Amino acid sequence: MDKRTFIKTLGMGMAALPGSNLALTKVNRHIPTVYPPLIRRGDTIGIITPSSALVDTEGYAIADKNFSILGLRVKWGQHVGEKYGHLAGKDEARIADIHDMFADPTVKAIVCLRGGSGAVRLLDKLDYDLIARNPKIFLGYSDITAFHQAIHTQTGLVTFHGAVANSPWTPIIINQFEQLFFNGSVPNYAQLGKCIFTKADPQDVVRTITPGVAEGKLLGGNLTVLTGIAGSNYYPDFEDSILFLEEVGEEPYRIDRMLGQLALSGALRKIKGLIFGKCSDCEAKHPDKSLTLQQILDDYVVPLGIPAYQGALIGHIDEQFILPIGARVRMNAANGSITVLENIFSMV
Repeated sequence: MDKRTFIKTLGMGMAALPGSNLALTKVNRHIPTVYPPLIRRGDTIGIITPSSALVDTEGYAIADKNFSILGLRVKWGQHVGEKYGHLAGKDEARIADIHDMFADPTVKAIVCLRGGSGAVRLLDKLDYDLIARNPKIFLGYSDITAFHQAIHTQTGLVTFHGAVANSPWTPIIINQFEQLFFNGSVPNYAQLGKCIFTKADPQDVVRTITPGVAEGKLLGGNLTVLTGIAGSNYYPDFEDSILFLEEVGEEPYRIDRMLGQLALSGALRKIKGLIFGKCSDCEAKHPDKSLTLQQILDDYVVPLGIPAYQGALIGHIDEQFILPIGARVRMNAANGSITVLENIFSMV
């Protein structure tokens, strides 16, 4: 047996092993895009806690209120409320709730109660074939970034980065939810932010880093979580994509380190455009000894020569965009807009 045949045979044998990651995940970077069906008032929404546990019980009442306003019923995951250290239950329990919600035909959409930490522990254990057979709206942000990237890379399903179930859903969030998930109408993401961007606080103003227009597949989420899965089968192929990022509670030097990791992974060389959302509570403890966030972004992004802007309503804020991960979009860095270019829901 020649060397090439031996390596090919060895790889096939490893893929067949039950404990092999190759047997559990697909490495095909060209999986067709899958779109979830719309929902209607009166439908049942599944709520799960796939990452961290709630710190108090107030979040349950907030979630009930949010969906009551929308005329939706709620089904709680069987293991919601459990705790295992900082996690919302042991891995097996959190996985069971994810699988149950995707498998249950009465559950029409899945919303995460909160983010936190712990999603990465589950990625190698999820049944992606089950998810692919039962495409549904899947909504959350922060640590849920890991699930968004894993589900999309392994199944092609478009998922949604946005408010979790225990967020205080303002009229802007409610309106987006109705437009998107009931009507299939994608909001104008530039107009949504104008009432916020005109505030005096410079943190609430869009800053064009490099002007221009770009089109591509929308990928991204929380910067810490995204860099945490770099090198895995769940790290997206960023070729010809529009990358969006957000962060919370990280000093500028940490942002610098993580952007450096994205650069070294090759992701930044592949993207067509970059959107940086909010970086809440990201001030330096010693400003006189630190680069600013703007300086760091300019250092990494300007040399790329791609359209880019900072300040989009994405992140750990009360009023944020609900963005379709995996959808084809157009961004305009001059006016801070994101336009979805395709129908992101199935006709089922």
